[in-house]
Amino acid sequence: MYKNLLAYINQYANLPLTSKEEALIEATFQPKKLRKKQYFLQEGDVCKNVGFIVKGAMRQYSIDDKGVEHIVHLYIENYWAGDRESSIMLTPSNYNIDAWEDTEMLIITRAEMLDLMEKIPALVKMIRLMDERNAIANQRRLSSTISNTAEKRYEEFADNHPQFIQRFPQHIIASFLGITKETLSRIRKQAMK
Repeated sequence: MYKNLLAYINQYANLPLTSKEEALIEATFQPKKLRKKQYFLQEGDVCKNVGFIVKGAMRQYSIDDKGVEHIVHLYIENYWAGDRESSIMLTPSNYNIDAWEDTEMLIITRAEMLDLMEKIPALVKMIRLMDERNAIANQRRLSSTISNTAEKRYEEFADNHPQFIQRFPQHIIASFLGITKETLSRIRKQAMK
């Protein structure tokens, strides 16, 4: 179970972990299994853990006053799930995070991660690179949402995340893209022609 996490850290950090560092990571991260539709985080709770997904798929979403779900993030293997704002600020989360498929993950608290970062330089490098890539991805998504047509947004999504199209149903992808499932259905039919 830890093999994926260790490989991920080594890949991102470009700084091989020592056997002592690997042992420390394995001793700190705790395995957690979620059944399909089981919550990792519920709106109103403070996010106490971040999880590295070893197997499965999850989604992060809010629900508006009309009961409509708005998907903020989709996660699959080798993605990290959590609500950073809630975790850092210790405030109630505005989001739900649940398992879309049966999911296996390795979880860690913020305090434990900060402690590991003091001891393992590769983690600091990994987090910095992840933060940079996350900022770029969020900026691109915001720009796409503001500037692009629904067709263009779906095209970019399909090009950049083909694995999500296989794992999540149309209504979830539509919500993530900020369009209706009917619009997505029309776009997909046009693309097939």
